[in-house]
Amino acid sequence: MNNSEQRTAPLYEALLEFRKRRVVPFDVPGHKRGRGNPELLDFLGEKCVGVDVNSMKMLDNLGHPVSVIRDAEELLADAFGASHAFMMVNGTTSAVQAMVLSVVREGDEILLPRNVHKSVINALVLCGGIPVYIPVRVDHKIGIATGMAIKDVEKAIREHPKAVAIFVNNPTYYGIASDLKGIVELAHGAGMKVLVDEAHGTHLYFGDNLPVSAMAAGGDLAAVSMHKSGGSLTQSSILLCGPSADAEYIRQIINLTQTTSASYLLMASLDLSRRNLALNGREAFDRVSQMAEYAREEINELGGYYAYGRELIDGESVFDFDVTKLSVFTQGIGLTGIEVYDLLRDEYDIQIEFGDIGNILAYISIGDRIQDIERLVGALEDIQRQYGRPKKELYCGEFIEPELVMTPKEAFYAEGEQLPLEETVGRISGEILMCYPPGIPILTPGERITEEIIAYIEYAREKGCSLQGTKDPDCRELRVLGQS
Repeated sequence: MNNSEQRTAPLYEALLEFRKRRVVPFDVPGHKRGRGNPELLDFLGEKCVGVDVNSMKMLDNLGHPVSVIRDAEELLADAFGASHAFMMVNGTTSAVQAMVLSVVREGDEILLPRNVHKSVINALVLCGGIPVYIPVRVDHKIGIATGMAIKDVEKAIREHPKAVAIFVNNPTYYGIASDLKGIVELAHGAGMKVLVDEAHGTHLYFGDNLPVSAMAAGGDLAAVSMHKSGGSLTQSSILLCGPSADAEYIRQIINLTQTTSASYLLMASLDLSRRNLALNGREAFDRVSQMAEYAREEINELGGYYAYGRELIDGESVFDFDVTKLSVFTQGIGLTGIEVYDLLRDEYDIQIEFGDIGNILAYISIGDRIQDIERLVGALEDIQRQYGRPKKELYCGEFIEPELVMTPKEAFYAEGEQLPLEETVGRISGEILMCYPPGIPILTPGERITEEIIAYIEYAREKGCSLQGTKDPDCRELRVLGQS
């Protein structure tokens, strides 16, 4: 990485120059630097609204960059150790879907863990790919899915030699990392591409004592949420390419679905965040790791809670652990994660990332302060004292692996009927149903519905999980297909 070059921010600098020129706008957007919408101008400020502009010669075009955006993408690639990088303004969802759509075609098999984000399944609905699920191990003590063990990956490759790719979470929402280097070696040896979801892994490129990044491990494509731990604006993301990727073809795939009116606010935030991480990222994420480890120690001293970390590493399904993820098992105080999540928000004005049946996740990154950590630990202690109940075994059915009967595309587009959930047992789902966050499907199109799945959905609803994905906004009905 050339630090002198990384000190520049070409797109941001072009926007500063544009602002100085006081160009008279007879193009879109129609608010005309905010003059047409005074409330918006007052809310966001002139500096922000004044650079909410359209593509033009001096500012380049994201769909076909030839100047400042191209330069900004080259700096991104350099900072992340990639052969090429794309700025993405439709979120990491669009980066994940571009990865899948660039490799998987109708009828192709792709190997993947069941605990992928819904964007992967939605990409298979679009392209007609066939998911082949590699078993995900489960840590029953804390109720989380872990990673893919190498021997399970080997078995899947052996049984599905025609699969075109393998999809890997690096890391999972909870911080679990599989043996990515080992998976890359196996997949490439079998002629398969490796697609890596690094929605929660921006910092892996700039931190020590963290799991290996996709590009360092030799992955072919990686979707990276810069806005999650990298400091850019929400909805901005990047797609990284390894040496084997055909970057111009991938740009064509991206342009199938990405907006032609790319936000310069989002792109400038990527440019500035890349510069910040390239120059200061190692120091910043070392501080993040220290804060997370401190919080882990403090929470574990409270008793009842379990803030887990590197002790989970077993060399197999937990090959490594991302210590910046402050994941806490809450059932030891008799409360589900979603109950603790709600209490933190409603009673203590603390918004954490998510709560599920057994755990909460507090996302710690470059903008956090030690006093905020102290406030979180104090709130958890107070919750335990005021709301804690005797420890009991709470139902945890999140890792049911449904039978896949049809491809996601076939099921999604098939004619079906709308039925109450309790009447769908034995039928095939035509929709996706999930708890959000984290957005991992409970059911995907093409999977058979069982009594166990219905019981888990209702339990999740009772505990306050946000169920999403179905045509019915209350997720009390499901579009289903025939018996087989």
